[in-house]
Amino acid sequence: MARLGKGAANGACSLLHAAGLGYGASLALDLPVVVTLLDKVSRRELDDPDNLLAAVLESWTRAGHQLPAGELHWSVKSEIPPRQGLKSSAAVSIAALRALCQATGKTLANSDLVDMAADSQIRAGVSITGSIDDAWAAAEGGWKLIDSSLPAAEGVLLESPGPAAEDWDLLIILRGDRTEKPDPETLAWHQEGFQQSLSALERDDALVAITWNGRSMVSVLSDMDGRRLTNDAFLNGARAAGISGSGPAIIIFSPAVSRPTLDRLKQIVARQKDVEVREVKIINSIISENEEDVQAND
Repeated sequence: MARLGKGAANGACSLLHAAGLGYGASLALDLPVVVTLLDKVSRRELDDPDNLLAAVLESWTRAGHQLPAGELHWSVKSEIPPRQGLKSSAAVSIAALRALCQATGKTLANSDLVDMAADSQIRAGVSITGSIDDAWAAAEGGWKLIDSSLPAAEGVLLESPGPAAEDWDLLIILRGDRTEKPDPETLAWHQEGFQQSLSALERDDALVAITWNGRSMVSVLSDMDGRRLTNDAFLNGARAAGISGSGPAIIIFSPAVSRPTLDRLKQIVARQKDVEVREVKIINSIISENEEDVQAND
């Protein structure tokens, strides 16, 4: 079995759900994923219920790129909990496209990868908008505010490296797989909260953005447990908290200078039934505008 190419990316959390106003932003998190392209079936069982990787191959060829010769198979090693709003589909798409770049000797701009990742997610039916903001975060770190109606290279309205990773500890509350997608009409009823999130991003205040976005999403999803968990987090020292994506995962920001606050928040969440708690850090963007091209690395 030969490895043809390998690519890496990372998960993220929502700062502004793109289906709310047509603008979206996601913040990169240290939840790594590595996708390997092989010439034979991997010994690692492939979990791809939506056939996302087949959609990636279709998006790649529809963009005018040639596939490697012979049989093509995938292996995915991911620390991103799937179907919980943590951008696993965007990250897998970006990592798979990077594997194809390495396998074919191509160097593509990240904006090209983001466009193909968006196309593949729509084809696989795992995203309402194509998740362009998620793919940018998966590819580069930090966050970008995007206009979801425009191609990736044209749609970036604002960008930021994000809150300094050393200043914040993050908790992810995992509450099981998503059971339903939000109703687009219901999203439209909660535009005031999404507008508050957008205004916060214009001030480069990601913590306020995630909180307003989260408040809107608990209403959209009628997620009373999510509302209670985020309220409890604030009462016990969290500086920001909110549902990510279409849920059900919740992200909590705690000041890194106060370990007792983080420990108290973990204890409170641990009392809940059927939840898992993970600690994670922010990935701040480090790629400059002149370093946008993808470098295929072993």
